[in-house]
Amino acid sequence: MAKPPSYVLGISAFYHDAAATLLKDGEIVAAAQEEWFTRKKHDASFPVNAIRFCLDEGGVNIDELEHVAFYDKPFLKFERLIETYYNFAPRGATSFLASMPVWLREKLTMRKIIRDGLKEISKYDRKKLNILYPEHHLSHAASAFFTSPFSESAILTLDGVGEWATASICHGKGNSIRILKELRFPHSPGLLYSAFTYFLGFRVNSGEYKLMGLAPYGDPDSEELSRFKNLIKQELLDIKSDGSIWLNQSYFRYATGLRMVFDRKWEKLFGLKKREAESDINQSHMNLALAVQQVTEEIVLRMAVTARDLTGSENMCMAGGVALNCVANGKLLKAGTFRHIYIQPAAGDAGGALGAALVAHHITNGNAWNPDEGSDRMKGAYLGPRSGNEEIEKTARKNKAAFRRYEDFVELCRTVARHLDEGKVVGWFQGRMEWGPRALGNRSILGDARNPDMQKKMNLKIKNRESFRPFAPSVLSEHCSEYFELDVHSPYMLLVAEVKEHLRKPLPDNYHSLSLNDKLYFQRSNIPAVTHIDYSARIQTVHRETNPEYYQLIEAFRELTGESVIVNTSFNVRGEPVVCTPDDAWRCYLSTEMDVLVMGDCLFEK
Repeated sequence: MAKPPSYVLGISAFYHDAAATLLKDGEIVAAAQEEWFTRKKHDASFPVNAIRFCLDEGGVNIDELEHVAFYDKPFLKFERLIETYYNFAPRGATSFLASMPVWLREKLTMRKIIRDGLKEISKYDRKKLNILYPEHHLSHAASAFFTSPFSESAILTLDGVGEWATASICHGKGNSIRILKELRFPHSPGLLYSAFTYFLGFRVNSGEYKLMGLAPYGDPDSEELSRFKNLIKQELLDIKSDGSIWLNQSYFRYATGLRMVFDRKWEKLFGLKKREAESDINQSHMNLALAVQQVTEEIVLRMAVTARDLTGSENMCMAGGVALNCVANGKLLKAGTFRHIYIQPAAGDAGGALGAALVAHHITNGNAWNPDEGSDRMKGAYLGPRSGNEEIEKTARKNKAAFRRYEDFVELCRTVARHLDEGKVVGWFQGRMEWGPRALGNRSILGDARNPDMQKKMNLKIKNRESFRPFAPSVLSEHCSEYFELDVHSPYMLLVAEVKEHLRKPLPDNYHSLSLNDKLYFQRSNIPAVTHIDYSARIQTVHRETNPEYYQLIEAFRELTGESVIVNTSFNVRGEPVVCTPDDAWRCYLSTEMDVLVMGDCLFEK
């Protein structure tokens, strides 16, 4: 008699980006974030909707689950919270008293919360429910290693904080992961970066991308940049030779308060007022952003060398929120510390749901890990809900929207390529939704990378976001080296590399004295819409095997224009999650100046 399949459900929740993942015999069946369904950005609540979707996609009920794995250890996290307040007392007493009821409910009654949450989905036998609690950084490490092409690898995880760990170096081999070194709270590279995110007027846990996008506008040759970096290293932190850091807690409030930093102390240190959200950005803000970006890169590079020395491996896996810093990733790749680097595309807390499930399958159950170098275990990250033509047509009827259906998908792609060539902005809605923070060609807004006005149009008239934020190129994988200084695949938009020299346009001599807007709209290359201020780009290589529809579209654009690269940004507007359903896509399309909407085989025009 054949052995029944083993199903494991992974869950992350209660900090930000709650998510769920379902495994069948170690293979990913589905993964989803709660915000897709509730339409609340970074929704941290128990992921009832995401779990329901995953179970439906797998065709299983709760009683068929071998394990339910939660992505951290609540008691250990509670221990850290109590001990931290004790060590810093009486500082933060008000915050402690206000937070205690929430902590007691969420950290000490987690088993009941999980049981009650699952009960909202369906009835089940509580005696059969087996809940596991892997450590937070072990979940991160597993999410990267057990989806990588490596049977052995160094593993580096960096984020704000889990239970106690803020960064870890592990060694993955076979179906085991051994933790070799940890950095512990309150000393955290992720929280350091978030503190500067806060000081520069962006929202913590979502504005870090903005800080990374702002950093290249800093003047790399300025005395102010040098002064800022020296102040950070002399006053705020000490970077050890192994990459571990010590943070001077007299400048930070995150350990015991409701804010990240002591505002006045930072203002006095840097000679710079805390920037208020939505206010003007000046050159000093840009230089400070570049300073902390460069310090973060130094930390990552030193930790990577330590990971190589401790493991002797030529392979590196990365996860945790800091692993989404694609600029630092690009520097690590260029440094050549490792021969091969793999980064988990859902590197943040959402990915912890996958990691927890993989810990249960490989480490708890002892199942072998047999990577296949020729396949992508993440399936291109296309792991979310899909919508068929029936649902798309239902949305069209409901909104009395005219559309044209194409029986020939190649002809549809040729039509869309012509729209792109004419300077139009296209909403592209296909197949299964991408899991993780990047749009990868299934829930994307697209434009022509050659168009000098495209970045401004997409930022201000489509996305409603800050004008300085860059857009990413999607390029056919076999043509990547024609445009960018990159000789490896980057399917998940997690590596930054420079635009080829022959495509660049020289900068004026007074470039760094120009205002932000004047810098922004200077044409820097032949593909200006995806060339950042420092000639860099966050690259997505598109592969026929993982996304044939998106590949076909870019191929049609290449046949029409001779160019194999287009602009790709997530299908949403500022402050909203990426669209999930045809209804979401239609609302977003109508609320912006997008010109064309393509859903499945159907093309809509205003």
